[in-house]
Amino acid sequence: MSGKPKLYYFNGRGKMESIRWLLAAAGVEFEEEFLETREQYEKLLQGGSLLFQQVPMVEIDGMRMVQTRAILSYIAAKYNLYGKDLKERALIDMYVGGTDDLMGFIMMFPFLSAEDKEKQRAFIVQKATSRYFPAYEKILKDHGQDFLVGNSFSWADVHLLEAILMVEEKKSDVLSGFPQLQAFKARISSIPTIKKFLEPGSQRKPVPDDKYVETVRRVLRMYYDVKAN
Repeated sequence: MSGKPKLYYFNGRGKMESIRWLLAAAGVEFEEEFLETREQYEKLLQGGSLLFQQVPMVEIDGMRMVQTRAILSYIAAKYNLYGKDLKERALIDMYVGGTDDLMGFIMMFPFLSAEDKEKQRAFIVQKATSRYFPAYEKILKDHGQDFLVGNSFSWADVHLLEAILMVEEKKSDVLSGFPQLQAFKARISSIPTIKKFLEPGSQRKPVPDDKYVETVRRVLRMYYDVKAN
């Protein structure tokens, strides 16, 4: 294994995108191997690299890690983005869990039919503006600091910014009623490592297109239709 973390996934967002975000936020350079054929995937399976026969998989510090949450937790702890004590870690886990739920509504969006996409778009915006964004708006207001937990940049901040930008892709003015989140977005986006990741040419992936969907379906043999929430 090389010195840099190596990420095994498709050339698109999916579950790997939050891992890319967190590594980039920590200022860590990483390599990627994109799965484009069923044969590549089966080679990983046969080699025993995929413990539960799933990707994402990340090679880091001599380990082949699977399970997205485990990978993210390890990266957050390794690069001091996981709070200063057990209480802060619990808050980070809780806040990340919320943004994870919101992202889950968006994750399968590219795989929906055109009709279901319109239904899901409305569902995503409704959930974001009635359940998740009000919660983070209140957290930031009550906490009175620049960051969600303590007074230092953490995994929770990275994850929330990622989620905000994902929802804004569905409705550009979705933050219009959330001044705390507007200010938070501006602050976190200006952090040098985040700013670099948001610039053109970074390893951040674009909105999934038809090519990405077709590749995932082919490699994973997804022959069923995904349904909207």
